[in-house]
Amino acid sequence: MSARAGRTRKPRAKGPPGEPERPRSVAWFLARWALVGLVWIGVFAAGMTAYIMRGLPDTDSWMRFDHRDSVTIRADDRSVIATFGNARGDNLHLRDLPKSLVDAVIATEDRRFYSHHGIDPTGLARAAWVDLKSGAVVQGGSTITQQLAKNVFLTPDRTVTRKFQEIALAIWLERHYSKEQILETYLNRIYFGASAYGVDAAARRYFGKSARDVDLAESAVLAGLPRAPTRFSPINDPAMARARARQVLANMVDAGLLSPSAAGRAALELRSLAMAPVMHSGARYFADWIQDEVADAGYHGDITITTTLDSRLQAAAEAAVGRVMVRDSARLHAGQAALVAMAPDGAVKAMVGGRDYGESPFNRATQAHRPPGSAFKSIVYLTALQRGYQPNSVFFDGPVSIGGWQPHDFEPGYRGDVTMAEALAYSLNTVAAQVADRVGIANVIATAHDLGIASTLNPDRSLALGTGDVTLLELTSAYAVFANGGASALPFGVESVEDASGNVLFRRLGTGDEQVANSDAVDKLTRMLEGVIDHGTGRAAAIGRPAAGKTGTTSDFRDALFVGYTADLVAGVWVGNDDDTPMRHVTGGSLPAEIWHGFMLAALKGAPSHPLGANDGSFTASEQRQGGLGGVWHRTLHFLGFGTR
Repeated sequence: MSARAGRTRKPRAKGPPGEPERPRSVAWFLARWALVGLVWIGVFAAGMTAYIMRGLPDTDSWMRFDHRDSVTIRADDRSVIATFGNARGDNLHLRDLPKSLVDAVIATEDRRFYSHHGIDPTGLARAAWVDLKSGAVVQGGSTITQQLAKNVFLTPDRTVTRKFQEIALAIWLERHYSKEQILETYLNRIYFGASAYGVDAAARRYFGKSARDVDLAESAVLAGLPRAPTRFSPINDPAMARARARQVLANMVDAGLLSPSAAGRAALELRSLAMAPVMHSGARYFADWIQDEVADAGYHGDITITTTLDSRLQAAAEAAVGRVMVRDSARLHAGQAALVAMAPDGAVKAMVGGRDYGESPFNRATQAHRPPGSAFKSIVYLTALQRGYQPNSVFFDGPVSIGGWQPHDFEPGYRGDVTMAEALAYSLNTVAAQVADRVGIANVIATAHDLGIASTLNPDRSLALGTGDVTLLELTSAYAVFANGGASALPFGVESVEDASGNVLFRRLGTGDEQVANSDAVDKLTRMLEGVIDHGTGRAAAIGRPAAGKTGTTSDFRDALFVGYTADLVAGVWVGNDDDTPMRHVTGGSLPAEIWHGFMLAALKGAPSHPLGANDGSFTASEQRQGGLGGVWHRTLHFLGFGTR
């Protein structure tokens, strides 16, 4: 037997005979399993880290920012109407910005910014405590670095994984960039509402100035936006924006970055601070129309469009629509209204596409195709005047059958022999139908197209009474031809287009005044339309200066219109319901004429009065004559208050 084989294992020492083997210590047992637990925690943490890091985006995007081309639309006085896309200002260095602005942001968003390394446990605890006491989310715990990481690299999804990625990226940013670089990039990249990215774009959007030039009160407004840009936007709610700014000032005092006295002075300045005005809803209708008009032009990059819109006339249009509709819409079941105003050359000066853009952005001035009713009769009579008929040409107002069609007047009874001027003034259907039949519906349609009406018009005899569908913009531009002496007046709204550097990409040069209607015939029609306002169905539109126009009412009172003009301004008004339900006896001579009257009085206030056409606006004795018994009947109805169609 070898020596190795002869060895025997030394027995483990045991206690005295009869005693059990002693167990290992509890401490040793706990230490062993703690070590095992740490290993598994490490494995899990490594796996989670690998999973989170694998889902991180390419950090090269730190220096890139892809944004939609922005379109800024301005009125003729250069005031901003609306913006589309992402507005951007200058990329500014911290040294370019007022200290008050930087301090306001730090005090509100991350007052321990210069002492943490991307995440701030103290700030998280403080925010949690404030939220707990208030019972709502009042403060956020994310640092400026975390917010930047989220906005630059990540999606807005609220998931645990995304939060860990945000923390990882915040730490990465702090390791690779200085505090100044992080804060500077944050201020140039963060969203401030109203499509404004970066503090300079926001300052220009809300205060019309660069962020370099904002004062303490303005700085407080801007610093209050990143947490909830829409809620605190001066455009959406100036009062809320001021309240948020006062909280920012309090934050600055609490952080030791502002004295209480300076905060008090700034709070007083907030009361009179000129915030970005709330955009008129009608101006948004106009802006949408302009956006559609230039959509196919092929412009690239950020552009600014200067338009024909007159801010004063726009306000007057909205006030006129609002005043009448608030008073009467519910009582008369008239849900909507629209108004278009333009210069005689077609330059659109005001547009109201509905009562509230926020409730319905559908533009009833440009998108709604509705029958114009008797407002179309002006085109019928112009067709006749261009073919040799005269304002004093006599027709018989009475029962008539045209190819089996029997038109009836709006009012009971007939007037007998009447002139065309009388028939238009009192909107006699029987005469308009006879005139259209004599000149030919095809010729009436041709005249309408010459005047700029592009909508398809069916060659039906009832077209003479306005049964074809057109837009209010088309109809108003046709009347602009009358105000323009027969020269074309196609509606337009763009004066110029500039790129971000101020280079002019487009500038309107002239209007191309092509003669589309006989000037003598137009002059006679204008005198006839003056009679509508002077003693006919449009008396409610009288404004104490030369004006011409025509009422229109469709069957069952579904649409009511008034379109009229002076030597300087043309306007069309429509009232009705989107669902085409009847109103309660609303005619073109009632609500639409009243809206037109109110708008024109405000729009032309202080402006000199000019005669219409190439004459003094008066009819000859033969043109004015009343037709036999029909004239007697007319005067009786007029005395009794009828004739408001």
